[in-house]
Amino acid sequence: MTVLNKTPPYPATAAPAPRKTRGAGRRRGDHQREAYVFLTPWILGAIGLTVGPMVVSLYLSFTEYDLFTEPRWVGFDNFVHMFTEDDRYLQSVKVTLLYVLVAVPLKMIVSLLIAMALNTRAGSNGFYRAAFYAPSLLGASVAAALVWRAMFTEGGTVNELLDGIGWETPSWIDDPSYTIWSVILLAVWQFGAPMVIFLAGLKQIPRELYEAAEVDGANPVRKFWHITLPMLSPVIFFNLVLEAIHAFQVFTPAFVIGGGRGGPADSALVYTLYLYQAGFEDFEMGYASAMAWVLLVVIGIVTAVIFRSARLWVFYGDKA
Repeated sequence: MTVLNKTPPYPATAAPAPRKTRGAGRRRGDHQREAYVFLTPWILGAIGLTVGPMVVSLYLSFTEYDLFTEPRWVGFDNFVHMFTEDDRYLQSVKVTLLYVLVAVPLKMIVSLLIAMALNTRAGSNGFYRAAFYAPSLLGASVAAALVWRAMFTEGGTVNELLDGIGWETPSWIDDPSYTIWSVILLAVWQFGAPMVIFLAGLKQIPRELYEAAEVDGANPVRKFWHITLPMLSPVIFFNLVLEAIHAFQVFTPAFVIGGGRGGPADSALVYTLYLYQAGFEDFEMGYASAMAWVLLVVIGIVTAVIFRSARLWVFYGDKA
């Protein structure tokens, strides 16, 4: 049998690469210029409204400035005074930490439980979703805080309800032990935004996982612990970062419920409220700028810690 050699007697040559023409490079450059033209409004806004004020604020944090005279350079005096001599500043730090450590976990837990209830067949009605999300539409508004203040004051709705079940409480607004808790409850009540995100995450969990767990005899608690939480961990991480940042920046509820001064005995004096008082009531703009930069650094550190810890408890689909 004769075997035909199909190999050509000469080496195959590769097809020549297409040559880049000047026209193609010119068109690419034109597209880049067009992109920068369309980005110009955003770039100018970022420089004029964000980067520029931040640079000025950083400079003012090392000065003594009252809005009416020229800033006077004082170095780190503002920061030293902040941590060693200002008792109201330390009180604002304590109140803010209490708010963050209590309001954020409570809001996450409540929003997750409501999302799980809405994920069932009984809660799939759009009316319930809209009803639970409605409080979040108010946001951190003055109107919502005013209503909340009226509910928790002496003779308000909350006191009347608690008195009806035999739990006598003082006016939440006027008692230093209760004021910050009314602010926390207002934050927890507005759980709509994280609830919607949790609900979207729950709908992405494959039903087959729960069916396989039921075949193996897993009870609801084990299914929640071994299926729901791990599959929902990226969503929990996302909500945790957003809610922690928002909690450090709380202002309007504490301002309104605390009567504009931080409540009795500064019991609701959150960090941003004291920053506002220092800058726009006492006209210590340099000191307020220093406080703002400390807050920025703290939020950055907390966010970095959450991101760093995520590799220990956040599970993605591409991980084994």
